[in-house]
Amino acid sequence: MKNKRILITGAAGFLGSHLCDRFIKEGYDVVGMDNLITGDIKNIEHLFPLQNFEFYHHDVSKFIHVSGHLDYILHFASPASPIDYLKIPIQTLKVGSLGIHNCLGLAKDKGARVLIASTSEIYGDPLVHPQNESYWGNVNPIGPRGVYDEAKRFQEAMTMAYHTFHGLETRIVRIFNTYGPRMRLNDGRALPAFIGQALRGEDLTVFGDGSQTRSFCYVDDLIEGIYRLLLSDYHFPVNIGNPNEISLKDFAEEVLKLTGSSVKIVYKPLPVDDPKQRQPDITKAKEILGWEPKVDRAEGLRKTYEYFKSLPKEELFKQPKEFTSKK
Repeated sequence: MKNKRILITGAAGFLGSHLCDRFIKEGYDVVGMDNLITGDIKNIEHLFPLQNFEFYHHDVSKFIHVSGHLDYILHFASPASPIDYLKIPIQTLKVGSLGIHNCLGLAKDKGARVLIASTSEIYGDPLVHPQNESYWGNVNPIGPRGVYDEAKRFQEAMTMAYHTFHGLETRIVRIFNTYGPRMRLNDGRALPAFIGQALRGEDLTVFGDGSQTRSFCYVDDLIEGIYRLLLSDYHFPVNIGNPNEISLKDFAEEVLKLTGSSVKIVYKPLPVDDPKQRQPDITKAKEILGWEPKVDRAEGLRKTYEYFKSLPKEELFKQPKEFTSKK
């Protein structure tokens, strides 16, 4: 009997690489795909010697061809941090439109089940708290964050259209703030930014007055939730995240305590459309998947800090990637 075979787009990214590891561990044949515009080949190079792993260096916004059978497709290709999608807004929109169209077409051709990575950002700056899956969101489509938010909202709409019109097996995960090893220190999100600044001896930058909240989920918990959702019978969106909410000011203080750094917290103006609150309602995940996070923030932060501390010193001072293509 041949192994189940899965295509994971965005395979060299933070989440994509952890998904590759998980499905290799579960005995799947894994096909990784990434154009490496924000991903890093180092995240998956340990898999290259394995017989049940293959890698395609390819942009999913262009036609996708994968020979042989596919049982599952996970679409995780997309810039995910503001520092990236504000620099490459058009590519971000393309991967959420052309990319999802190509993945869904491939899934239809192969008779594969497809799971797409959506995001808590589809809720925008929410007027409902905590956010549940029935909330439609409060998104500014023409603001700077709109390129990411609307790309993900379109992804969900296209996925549901393929499900209802073509009868395709689809799953939608709405991912809330996630952290852990293989995050980029310079990706602009709060957790790696705070730890990176502490390790470099720089003051921690908090935007606004720090009262805005986030809910941080450790990567191992998230991957477990995604795995369960893929194998479930539920085709509507499901929030996967940790409902343990914290203000960014308090979170910065936690990072200072963890790192033992004596630097200060400095405050800068809040970016346009930055959400004031983020907390997932995970009732559906509990009821449908039997899932809830297991790793508390103190343990997850310690593991993530140890990972960042182990990086070569030049990684600490590495500047964000510059993008040359504006197409």
